[in-house]
Amino acid sequence: MASLSNSILTFRTTTPYQHEDTTTFRLVDSFLSSSYFSNRVKLSTRTPSLSSKTSRSFTSIINEFEEGKGNKPVDQLEESKSTTTTTKIQESELADRWLEIHGQDDWVGMLDPMDSLLRNELIRYGEMAQACYDAFDFDPYSKYCGSCKFPRRKFFDGLGMADYGYDITRYLYATSNINLPNFFKQSRWPKVWSKNANWIGYVAVSNDEMSKRLGRRDITIAWRGTVTRLEWIADLMDYLRPINSDNIPCPDPLAKVESGFLDLYTDKDEKCRYCKFSAREQILTEVKRLVEMYPDEKISITVTGHSLGSALAILSAYDIVETGLNVRADASVVPICVFSFSGPRVGNIRFKERIEKLGVKVLRVVNVHDIVPKSPGLLLNERSPSMVMRICEGLPWSYSHVGVELALDHKNSPFLKPTNDLVCAHNLEAYLHLLDGYHGKGRRFVLSKGRDIALVNKACDFLKDHYCVPPNWRQDENKGMIRDKDGRWIQPERPRLDDHPPDIHHYLKHLGL
Repeated sequence: MASLSNSILTFRTTTPYQHEDTTTFRLVDSFLSSSYFSNRVKLSTRTPSLSSKTSRSFTSIINEFEEGKGNKPVDQLEESKSTTTTTKIQESELADRWLEIHGQDDWVGMLDPMDSLLRNELIRYGEMAQACYDAFDFDPYSKYCGSCKFPRRKFFDGLGMADYGYDITRYLYATSNINLPNFFKQSRWPKVWSKNANWIGYVAVSNDEMSKRLGRRDITIAWRGTVTRLEWIADLMDYLRPINSDNIPCPDPLAKVESGFLDLYTDKDEKCRYCKFSAREQILTEVKRLVEMYPDEKISITVTGHSLGSALAILSAYDIVETGLNVRADASVVPICVFSFSGPRVGNIRFKERIEKLGVKVLRVVNVHDIVPKSPGLLLNERSPSMVMRICEGLPWSYSHVGVELALDHKNSPFLKPTNDLVCAHNLEAYLHLLDGYHGKGRRFVLSKGRDIALVNKACDFLKDHYCVPPNWRQDENKGMIRDKDGRWIQPERPRLDDHPPDIHHYLKHLGL
């Protein structure tokens, strides 16, 4: 499966290797599994094979490289089966175990030790959430700031993920006229694509080939979170209000969620082409349409997001089930699951009880040094004594996490700096790196999937300096500027983004919205 995540340029280290007029530069670390090296993409038109003599000298140089930094080389690498064989076995296994991976049994016995198939699926859905960041135009000097860089039908192609196996069915937008200034991005130019809208994610469905591998047709909702800054936490009102106060159905009037999340999910601007329908209306109508499109197939709904996007993932998953959109015409139930990365607390304990009673499965991946999963509700939360939480459950700042937690620790990775930088601890690429090396509590950190460690520094400065990977290296060529036919540098025009499908009113009417 080709993706942007596994096709990043290799970077020069201190050790070049010459072979048949081709120079290949590799990152070296004894904590890399053998699959890491087999998955590297080289900057050449052909892939040379190293002789045994070269391999022996390569090993000696690795040891010298490690010893020169004062690091003790690991005496034994964790070997893996051939990539092709393992992939085929896992594809067959995934089709049989997808309900288990989707949380049918609340991931009991799958997190410690870490189930390899679950790890791969978590990374895959994490990459779909990361795609929201990579495709988002957050440059204030772009007249398209706040939009997606790519048209819907060329989304995965534009990111180098053409073979990912999903088709985008619609984009999601939200109005920026709410009190979350550090989430929304606005252009400085007077002529812009939209004055009041921001692109916040997408809905995708697996194609026929991917559905065969997954064992079902998968509807995925991916929400964009915050790009780099964490100031959005301060934007939160830290105030709970009943979820049914915004016409979201809930039989428990004491089930409450954070006010800012509700605003982002339900507000709209009828004067704006892109956000004249709320994010909630966009999601519900699209899910209803897709579920009805595949009446004779097994279907799953998977919602993913990072940071603030994780909160929207949990809120939208709850809404889909409470509204009954996952119940089909034959009364069968479509399972729905949330894979959350660095998500904040969303609501109070009554909301937690309600969403779990509805059968929404939530797996929260957190870094123990990340501040976002500890917010809001720093004082009153699920870690407080149960008696205290029951007494204080009516207070507007008493929060509780939902679902199952998978706790990672970036200090266990030998690749990362021992930094206290909060942005690094919150970075989604760093999370995916930690997942790749996690095998269970107290177990050695060994990369198993072969994700390029250079991805960690895509939007932060987290890798140790001796890997020679520049920080914040991902950027558009010439900041998107191109030469016109007269040789002048200009910002190119982009195709107009899709707004809303013409049949949205039909589905809104059926939903009573």
